[in-house]
Amino acid sequence: MRRLLSCLLLCLCPLVLFAAEKPHPKIGLVLSGGAARGLAHVGVLKALEEQGIHIDAIAGTSMGAVIGGLYASGYKIDELEKLALGIDWQEALSDAPAREDIPFRRKQDDRDFLVKQKLSFRDDGSLGLPLGVIQGQNLSLLLESLLAHSSDVRDFDKLPIPFRAVATDIVNGEKVVFRKGHLPQVIRASMSIPAVFAPVEINGQLLVDGGMVDNIPVDVAREMGVDMVIVVDIGTPLRGRKQLNTVFDILNQSITLMTRSNSEVQLASLTPDDILIQPALASFGVTDFGRSQDIINAGYRATQILEKRLASLRQPVDQQLDAARSPEERTPVITAIKIENDSKIDDSVIRYYIRQPVGEPLDLGRLQRDMGTLYGLDYFEQVQYRVVHKGHDRTLVISARGKRSGTDYLRLGLNLSDDMRGDSAFNIGASYRVNGINRLGAEWLTRVQIGDQQELYSEFYQPLDAGSRYFLAPYINAQSQNVESILDNDPIAEYRLERYGFGLNFGRQIGNSGEIRLGVGEAWGEANVRIGERDLPSTSFNEGFYDLKYSFDSLDNVYFPHEGEDISLSVRQFEPGIGSDERYRQWEFHLDKALSSGPNTWILGGRYGRTLDKANVVTSSFLLGGARQLSGFREDAISGQNVSLMRAVYYRRLTPRSYLPFDFPLYAGASLERGRAWNNDNEFDSGYINAASIFIGFDTPLGPLNFSYGFNDDDQKALYLNLGQTF
Repeated sequence: MRRLLSCLLLCLCPLVLFAAEKPHPKIGLVLSGGAARGLAHVGVLKALEEQGIHIDAIAGTSMGAVIGGLYASGYKIDELEKLALGIDWQEALSDAPAREDIPFRRKQDDRDFLVKQKLSFRDDGSLGLPLGVIQGQNLSLLLESLLAHSSDVRDFDKLPIPFRAVATDIVNGEKVVFRKGHLPQVIRASMSIPAVFAPVEINGQLLVDGGMVDNIPVDVAREMGVDMVIVVDIGTPLRGRKQLNTVFDILNQSITLMTRSNSEVQLASLTPDDILIQPALASFGVTDFGRSQDIINAGYRATQILEKRLASLRQPVDQQLDAARSPEERTPVITAIKIENDSKIDDSVIRYYIRQPVGEPLDLGRLQRDMGTLYGLDYFEQVQYRVVHKGHDRTLVISARGKRSGTDYLRLGLNLSDDMRGDSAFNIGASYRVNGINRLGAEWLTRVQIGDQQELYSEFYQPLDAGSRYFLAPYINAQSQNVESILDNDPIAEYRLERYGFGLNFGRQIGNSGEIRLGVGEAWGEANVRIGERDLPSTSFNEGFYDLKYSFDSLDNVYFPHEGEDISLSVRQFEPGIGSDERYRQWEFHLDKALSSGPNTWILGGRYGRTLDKANVVTSSFLLGGARQLSGFREDAISGQNVSLMRAVYYRRLTPRSYLPFDFPLYAGASLERGRAWNNDNEFDSGYINAASIFIGFDTPLGPLNFSYGFNDDDQKALYLNLGQTF
């Protein structure tokens, strides 16, 4: 009997010892929201990995959802750190695509002095206002590109690490916890700061930032069945009255107030077994994306301090998790392309701009540029994509949602100059563009200008194919402006020239940077003496002409460019056979080349215009004068049948680059110019005039505001104020 009991004890001892060993706890990681401060999560994850801590579940809000979602989907920590430091946050947190990706026609919207901001109108004529300052176009594209390998994983428990994201239903204020769905869209919803980012609509719910209801989602992690949580609190302390000095201070404070109360409730639920990590982030704001490395380091240090406490949670390397993090599967081979479209234009137009070949790996760089081109058409609230996996098939789905705020646009503008001798000039302009008249994307543009140069121009633009490669553009125009008549370098009269006309252009777009037009037109009008001897002859005229115009625009910014070229060539043949009083030829060439080094930019270029045959001086003259167009003269003070201008413009950015879309740089610069005007039909020749200017430029939300002072060796001086087009 004793022997039997001994045998039983010997058999039970290993079982008792095994039962006495404490099983390794299942660890949940909770990542809070905090915009730029949330980059501290990268440092925390880096330190946890170095200490051998295996995470079994992740719950995140806002930026915590971004970092947590990427890590849960398989990104290695060195990849995350590289992303955090390499992302252009200003671009990611804006809607505007790179200008090189915008269709050429949209680039030309900026060519007048009209300001860059536009008012949109719906089809019923009502003013359309967006749901957020930022629609999140570029941010959505960034998330899609980063998560293309897992964007079709609908159940977040099937990610390499189970994941949850928190958002807020703005309709009823309820918390929405995502356990499944389209991961990039879910993350985008979780970080939609109200009024800053447009809400995201998912399953009929209008969703905004989860920090409004649960900024530190400890409860969500516990619901995932974890035994303990590691909580990363990046909460921002409230600022005092004296620290609230700018709009960004108010933005930071608003976000803090929004999240503070619910965060305190979650932190109060922590138990002695839980671990709280609070990086030292008092000196960092929610907009400090330019200090990414310092913020990451703060998260790393805060976790290293807890190394002894974390030591008991160490585990062997998870080979299965490492395999799931392999980057090899992040570039799927696309087997089909599908269009989802509820906008005014046809699916074929959208499909034309998608250059991804079927049967080849997804080219994310090219697809990003294609998305920028589509969004630049101005028809869409957002243009997104996703990759749908079904068996061995990988379908690229392009989702284009039409603008709810409308696709008809009004823009305004102003310029003003004064020569300090009693002569001033001003112009006020407006344009209205009706988009999406038919499924090919026809549009009707009307431009009106009053002041020294009066103009009415209206053009109907009809694409002839899905990609607008070929188009027809009939137009009408009326204009009135002052033109000086000069003899022996002295003005003898100033004419008021009125011209009315119509025409038809046939053209072809050349990629996103160029266009060529061939046209025919007629015009008529009169030139009456406005200032000068009343017995000087007035003139009425008729014109009939053929046009050839080539334009190329690769500038990265039309107002203060840093790189690229702006080139145009216009050739016009006036023919009596189609209604012209005289037969003569004119051509004009324009070039600006931008070069930059750091904050310094140089623009080299000029223009050259010639009238090749005998023609009426008043009706065939080109105009010079104004800021950086022979500075010192008032706007269009010099006229001649032939003009030449060479110039070099320099400017330097005085303010540091912002990592937010609200970047309003200040520039200071100067120009050197040399130009001439002369006639064929009389002895007028201004000779070469040397000019210079100094200026201050401020790129405001409405457009560039320029103050310039110009002078030249013809003893002319002028002050200029321009709101709108700069160069």
